[in-house]
Formats: sequence, C-alpha cells, structure tokens
Amino acid sequence: MQPADRCTRLAPSPTGPLHVGNACTFLVTWALARRLGWRVLLRIEDLDRDRARAAGGRGVAEQLAWLGIDYDGEPVSQSTRLAAYERAMAVLASQGLVFESPHSRAEVREAAAALSAPHADDAPVAFPATLRPATGPAWGFARRDVNHRMRMDPGIEHVDDRVAGTHGFDPARTDGDVITWTKAGWPSYQLAVSVDDAAQGVTDVVRGEDLLHSAAIQARIHRALGFAPPRWWHLPLVLDGEGRRLAKRRGSLSLDALHGAGVDPARVRGLVAWWAGAIGEPAPVDAARLPALLDEPILRAWHARTRSAPNTVDERALAWLHGS
Repeated sequence: MQPADRCTRLAPSPTGPLHVGNACTFLVTWALARRLGWRVLLRIEDLDRDRARAAGGRGVAEQLAWLGIDYDGEPVSQSTRLAAYERAMAVLASQGLVFESPHSRAEVREAAAALSAPHADDAPVAFPATLRPATGPAWGFARRDVNHRMRMDPGIEHVDDRVAGTHGFDPARTDGDVITWTKAGWPSYQLAVSVDDAAQGVTDVVRGEDLLHSAAIQARIHRALGFAPPRWWHLPLVLDGEGRRLAKRRGSLSLDALHGAGVDPARVRGLVAWWAGAIGEPAPVDAARLPALLDEPILRAWHARTRSAPNTVDERALAWLHGS
C-alpha cells in the first residue's frame, strides 16, 4: 500500500474543551501522518448530543487550528450518519449476532456476581452470556428504543500495535456482550467508530492507549461487517499532577484556558515533543517542524519509557507552558 492510500483520523468528541492530553494525541497523530504521507480526516464524534450542546467553548476546528493542525476534506459529524449505523446493525442482525438487552446495570452486576467474585461498585462488569435471551424475536434489530448487544464468543483477539506491541484480549471475558445500539436511538461508540473507520477508508487508527482493549472489540465488529480491521497505534496517556488521567472537567488544563491565558501554541507542541523524547528539553516547536521529529522508533521508545515514568502535567510543565 502506498503512503497516499493510507489514512488516519482525528476524532474529537465535542463534549467539552479539548485538554492538553487531547492535544498530545492529536499533535502526534497529525505529525506522524504528515511525515508518512497519509491523509488526515476530521470526524466529530457528537453522538452524545446533550453533553455536546452543553459543552460550549470554541469549536473543535478552531482548537485544532490553534495547535497548527490541518486536515484533508470536510469534517464529518457522526450525528449525520444514523442511516449507516442502522444498516450495520441490520447486517449484524442477519448473522444472529445482536439482541435486545433491556437489563439495568444492577441486573448485569447481579448476574455477573453469581458467576464470579463480587465487583466493586464502580468496577466495570462483563455482561454475562446467561442474560442473553432465548432464541426468538429479541434476537434482531426490530426496535430502536432499547439497548442492543453483540454476542462476543470466547476467543483471543491479537492486537498487533505499532507502538504498544502485540497484546491478546478475550472480549467475552473482559467485556462480555458489548452494547452496539443504545435505547436513546443511537449507536454505541464501539459500533459507530468501526462503521465510520471502514466507510472513510481509515487504514491507521492512532489514539490513546486507554482504548487499546477496544481494538479487540472493534476488530470483531469490522470482520462481522465484512471489513479488514485497521492498523493500530496506541499512544501513552498524559496524567495530571496527581497521576490521574486528564479529564475535560479540569478546565485549567483545557486548550480554551491556555489560549485565553496567552499561551503560545509552539510551547504546547514543544511540551509534546519533549514528552515523546524527540527533543532533550522543552523548547518551542513550529508546527512545520513537528513531523520531522516524530517517527515510529521514537513512539515505541516513548511507550517503553512511560511504563515507569508517565507523562504528567506537573508544576514544571505548567510553568513551561505559561512561559515562566
């Protein structure tokens, strides 16, 4: 496959201002793509319409432009693609893979506890096969106002990641039957991104490593729909000063807040290049220079290093961003 045939995507969710961690992932994705000659698409993952409407702030495209990130073609919003997701559900239903799942979280937790040790109240619980309906009309996609799940049979999915290495996941054990359609009348994240990546010709998915295990689920959805899964590139996450994953509710670390405080975006790019190990100390980096700094060996070394020394937005990083 020629570089021009390869394609990646930036897929922000407009449920709040992008933060420094988002900036890191998007800048590395963009720089890698521009270095290797891939196309870069912008997809707005706006299926959570209530949170998207309440988020406010500058638009995603404006925040990306402030970072120096461009993309090819017009942005695509998931909220305009309902028909495509319905067609995908129909394909899965024709194979006997999806079923109605009206169960509450408490019911799922209770059924899972009956099969294994109890879970902590906030711990994720795999949906057990014992809650699948018997053969009948519940298997299919006749209704849009009830959750539907996709059957996950036991078996290891090998995720050959270009950054994080090869991993094996058994979705039946880690997640159980996964939701593919929600009672709100919209697809789940797992279904929507799989359908969109296939439809848009995305060959390389670059994103945060918190989604590494989702690659196994999405690979199964891809194959069930008749598509080859993309290549995966899962990047290290950025943590806050207390070692927690960054969240959009941390407004002081949002790109809107940094922009409003007069932070030079070249300093954001420089911080990302330093985190990745592409430069020895933080220094302003022009957008045009960033692709030359980041390559596959750099990303793999970055991943290995963050196993013991994660990237954090600590006092030093904040002081650097604000020019002090």
